[in-house]
Amino acid sequence: MDTNFSQLQASLTDNNANKLKAKPIGEPKTAEEISARRAADEFEAVFISQMLKSMSVGVKTDGPFGGGQSEEIYRDLMNEQLGKSISGQGGIGMSDAIYREILKSQEVGK
Repeated sequence: MDTNFSQLQASLTDNNANKLKAKPIGEPKTAEEISARRAADEFEAVFISQMLKSMSVGVKTDGPFGGGQSEEIYRDLMNEQLGKSISGQGGIGMSDAIYREILKSQEVGK
């Protein structure tokens, strides 16, 4: 009985993994594809920077040089650059999904 359950679980996991895998994305070739890729990458970078910003909302800054408006500005700039860096190094996978959706919507519009 235990073996059947393990086999069933493995087959379900394999089937779900195949459904979740997206088609590989090639390099953009046309101007529209390049523009769509750039927009998807920028969106992911902004999303990541906003996520990082929300993660640091409750962090208290103490000490003689801590806090203030200038720290908020620099923290926002740091989060923006971290978002761009993370996105540029592969990101969290949103960019590819967004790129595919942009291409689909462009195909529908033609």
